[in-house]
Amino acid sequence: MNSAKIAPKPAKLTSNMRLKHRNSFGLESIADLAYEITSADQLSALMEGLSDTKLAWRTLGGGSNVILPDTLPGATLLINILGQEVIKLDEQNTWLAVGAGVNWHELVAWTLEHHLPGLENLALIPGTVGAAPIQNIGAYGVEVGEYIDSIEAFDSMANAFVAFPQEACRFAYRDSYFKQNPNRFIVTKVVFKIPKAWQARLQYADLAKQFPDQQSAPNAKQIFDAVCTIRSKKLPDPKVIGNAGSFFQNPIVGNDQYDLLIKQFPGLVSYPDGPKKRKLAAGWLIDQCGFKGKRVGPVGVYENQALVLVNHGGGTSVDILRLAKQIQDEVLKQFGVQLEIEPNIL
Repeated sequence: MNSAKIAPKPAKLTSNMRLKHRNSFGLESIADLAYEITSADQLSALMEGLSDTKLAWRTLGGGSNVILPDTLPGATLLINILGQEVIKLDEQNTWLAVGAGVNWHELVAWTLEHHLPGLENLALIPGTVGAAPIQNIGAYGVEVGEYIDSIEAFDSMANAFVAFPQEACRFAYRDSYFKQNPNRFIVTKVVFKIPKAWQARLQYADLAKQFPDQQSAPNAKQIFDAVCTIRSKKLPDPKVIGNAGSFFQNPIVGNDQYDLLIKQFPGLVSYPDGPKKRKLAAGWLIDQCGFKGKRVGPVGVYENQALVLVNHGGGTSVDILRLAKQIQDEVLKQFGVQLEIEPNIL
């Protein structure tokens, strides 16, 4: 019997690929060279070749959290590694391994169908599983980093695969070790550790309001449905109008600055963020500055949620970033608070 290892099928290459339908902003961007990665085994040879030729490269998953320029020189790696399976369980936890190319929302739905609650507050967040830990996506009081056991990634500097336990990922608010080291690691697999002991997490008012008559806490599926309802009302469908969801991070300020702000602006919306900090609602700040529903040429601010910038059609990254700068400048002027852009600018 021949036990020789079969070489992986090379990644599919497409030249001058149009990426309008591979980014949720719907930006007309063209990749010089696009490689579709369907297996982690394809990366070693491909990355070695890119290193030899000194070609610039970047990864692209669902394209839901990026702002693409008109052209992407060099190589664009389209991560499409699929599959999920339970790899371990004990009395307290279930470990679930998931390919980086799996759609995030579809994974959340799958976990509930298989009686693995915990991720339901993160329903309907666009993008892929591989991108989720980079940004440490979060919503309604839950961050994905809380449920990650380990991450497998390809280290382009070492040209080798590495495994990161949860503590090495350095998760923070919309941040991680991977985000701090851009264009070095390619996430290929995420292992989730989902506790069997579950309880509803309803600390955010918008979510709690969905269950006013509940005598007991809602179940995970009810929370999943409620989150989908809330997000659908607040956020536009990228298939209808281009957007990347929340465009700015909610700024975090110290209690002293918060005390000054709340005296001047009694309606200020905020949430506790530790014993000495408050997280401000960026959408409220932007709304107070008069940007909600404002249109500037082909781009604008969504009429139902000031935190979302939209592409009405024909907009470019320059248009979006120009509007974002106007918003940042005005919020800083009125509130003394600096807004940080959430999507990655390629």
